[in-house]
Amino acid sequence: MRRALLAITGLAASTTALVVFKGSPGTSQVAQNLPTAQPVNPTPQDVEPSVDPAAPGDAPTPSKTADAPVSPKPGKTTARPSSGTKTTKAPSAPRTTTKAPQSTTRRVLGDEVKNEYGYVRVQIVVSGNRIVDAVAVSLPSGGESDIHSGDVRSSYDGSGGQVVQKQNANLNTVSGATETSNSYKQSLRSAIEQAF
Repeated sequence: MRRALLAITGLAASTTALVVFKGSPGTSQVAQNLPTAQPVNPTPQDVEPSVDPAAPGDAPTPSKTADAPVSPKPGKTTARPSSGTKTTKAPSAPRTTTKAPQSTTRRVLGDEVKNEYGYVRVQIVVSGNRIVDAVAVSLPSGGESDIHSGDVRSSYDGSGGQVVQKQNANLNTVSGATETSNSYKQSLRSAIEQAF
């Protein structure tokens, strides 16, 4: 079927080209400039070339088969994929960004606060607009200060401590460690001010 279609199309295209480029004797310039998209009746092999195809009643008509579609423009064919063939689109390249994603979690270090027992400094971890963790990076040490600093640390620090629960520096003072508690709150306030 394809061979027949290609043969008919090739015959029509060559006849059209011959008529356009050569022209027939006695034709005007207008007749030679006809567009090639007009249907052309090729001369079948069984008809003599001397017969005038324009004579009424003598003009041969091309035969059409049910299987061969007629191309609207001679010389141009449209290839159709077979019914079993699937066309797939090539995957596109992944998008790249020049900007690195920003971390939503950040650490903020508060001011170092000195009291009569030593230095206190607090660091908070902020995710979005919430405090998710707090830790005392320095507390007074030595003697009874170790005990009081441990009490402050266990009450305020960590993801379950008062800082995360209350989300501010209004913490309950640890009994027996008032100075260390107040210094912790002061350092915590400075960290919160920097974070928010």
